[in-house]
Amino acid sequence: MQDFQDRTAFVTGAASGIGLSLARAFLAEGANVMLADIETEALERAVAGLEGTGGQVDNLICDVADADAVQDAAQRTIARFGNVHVLCNNAGVGAGGPIEEVTAESWQWIIGVNLMGVVHGLQAFMPHMKAHGEAAHIVNTASIAGMLCLPNMGPYCATKFAVVAMTETLAAELAESNIGASVLCPMWVRTRIHESDRNRPAALRGTQAMKVDPARRSEIAQIIAAGLDPDAVAATVLSGVRANRLHIFTHPENEAMLSERFNGILAAFTSVTS
Repeated sequence: MQDFQDRTAFVTGAASGIGLSLARAFLAEGANVMLADIETEALERAVAGLEGTGGQVDNLICDVADADAVQDAAQRTIARFGNVHVLCNNAGVGAGGPIEEVTAESWQWIIGVNLMGVVHGLQAFMPHMKAHGEAAHIVNTASIAGMLCLPNMGPYCATKFAVVAMTETLAAELAESNIGASVLCPMWVRTRIHESDRNRPAALRGTQAMKVDPARRSEIAQIIAAGLDPDAVAATVLSGVRANRLHIFTHPENEAMLSERFNGILAAFTSVTS
């Protein structure tokens, strides 16, 4: 997909961070954009800041963990703008800790948003994209944690690995169509992912509060604050969509880390065949 002028993009997690930057980037290319998020006030501020930056912009509240809500969002977007050409399943949350200590509620929450949110987006928009027959593209936001396993991030890594696998499968299924698929795998980006517990549903908070070392929380906040500008991520995404690139990476330094992992996997095969 090369041209976004007068096309329509639907972006989840769009009130801040990468989602907001994606919305801004598509608008600058002349696209119409529907911003979807769970935070009402943040969404209203985001839309106000985007007015007059390119194409038309609108917004709606949507919990991506709710399949019916995403289906409704799809219908409202189509009613507002017509055909949808770009789907950005970007909403995500972070939860972690030692695997044996992560509560069932935390697993349910992170799987509901990070994994099922992507599933719900695909199921709500793909039939429409196939039916209208115009060039389209899907971007699923994963993470470098979908390629590398990190301690105390079991639930997050599990969901992001799943998004990578799902997108690779999707690309194979769509290979003969005019719908492209990409998976975004950034590292540290200046977002509020470390504060995502603010949006955890009350029913999934559980009886045990997650134990987080204050020093570790502060360290993570500082790392994120020094992370990549979300606008730079969005620019890389647009380039990746135009190139129909399956994997979109943002941090070149991750190459060495991935090489180490892949070399370890290849060595394991060698040990079997030698």
